[in-house]
Amino acid sequence: MTRSIRYTLVSDGSSDAALMFPIQWLLSDLGWHEANGNWADFRHLPTPPKSLPERLVTACEHYPCDLLFVHRDAETKAVQFRVNEIRKAIATSSQTVPHVCVVPVRMLEAWLLHDIHAIRRAAGNPNGSQALNLPTLDQVENIADPKQVLREALLSAVATTGRRRRRAERDFGVNLHRVADLIKDYSPLRQLSAFTHFESTLRQALALL
Repeated sequence: MTRSIRYTLVSDGSSDAALMFPIQWLLSDLGWHEANGNWADFRHLPTPPKSLPERLVTACEHYPCDLLFVHRDAETKAVQFRVNEIRKAIATSSQTVPHVCVVPVRMLEAWLLHDIHAIRRAAGNPNGSQALNLPTLDQVENIADPKQVLREALLSAVATTGRRRRRAERDFGVNLHRVADLIKDYSPLRQLSAFTHFESTLRQALALL
């Protein structure tokens, strides 16, 4: 039997909409092949919600779903600290939709550094051989600024100067989404504590549906 689900992602910022790709991959890997998701985009609203409880209420109003993914980057905090923030916001918002906390360490970009081929393709130079100085998986959760590491890797992968490199610098947000889209296997992330926590809570939520 094909299992289907509607889900909505509430993220810290617009660039974090790239989390839709690992979420979609994991749902499919867990057997939910008909997963239809929306990123909660509040930018078109006359008065966008500001606090997390307000954003959760608005997300459920504008993007009805069976499951709500709530993202916060851990940054300098422990994963559990952010999880508790999300749970408090859920309680404050009085939302009854099942939710899953998505808290990468330290930020989303840490989950995009394991696939050198996706980074090279996103940079438009799939056959490049330049060293990208990517961390190993057991290092990514200790990097202070994964976003900067990904930015530098994408620029190194371009392997040129001038207009093309300047365009890559300008289009980092677009290329970040391309990397997330081009990664076809997120299973290596199961070596990371934050991802295993995410998968565990997702399994629990799906079991209740």
